[in-house]
Amino acid sequence: MRHVLTSFLSVHWAIVFALLALICIDGNRGVAAALGVLGVTIESARFVNLENVVVVAPLAIALLVVAVLFFWAFVDTLINDAASPGADSVVRIAFISASGVLSMILIGGAAQGINGLFMVVAVQLAALLASYVAMLAERRSAVAAVAPGEGEIRATAHSMATAAAHISLLSLISGRTGSNPEGGR
Repeated sequence: MRHVLTSFLSVHWAIVFALLALICIDGNRGVAAALGVLGVTIESARFVNLENVVVVAPLAIALLVVAVLFFWAFVDTLINDAASPGADSVVRIAFISASGVLSMILIGGAAQGINGLFMVVAVQLAALLASYVAMLAERRSAVAAVAPGEGEIRATAHSMATAAAHISLLSLISGRTGSNPEGGR
């Protein structure tokens, strides 16, 4: 079974982070434009020029790594099934990395004195969390559909034991002895 929601969300976040990295690399605006796409308007920063290569390069690389991780999660979703052990490890790593990059943007922006960054990062983190929960729920429901639960196995074993006891009781009542003609079992 292919996971439509997991595939869509993986591609969505891969595109979002790849576009943020591409916008961040832009020489004219750089980090200010990438933060503008997220919804932050930057009037002035205190210390470092946000177009400096020391700021732009690590941020762009981090955003690109997160985009690659989400694309890897997409490919992993297409290749592997949810029943395989460790199927959601790539998805987990991608979401942890994305949360880490957004947290570093928040810390760096707070150090620069950028106003309004906390709410924007909080909304993005909430969206990441909602996406992760949706992907995890889809994967777990697929696993539950494939493998019967322990309760179902116990119920099947109970019904088989009840049927065997019923057949044995009927054979004793009717006087039939089963496969052993001497009456012993």
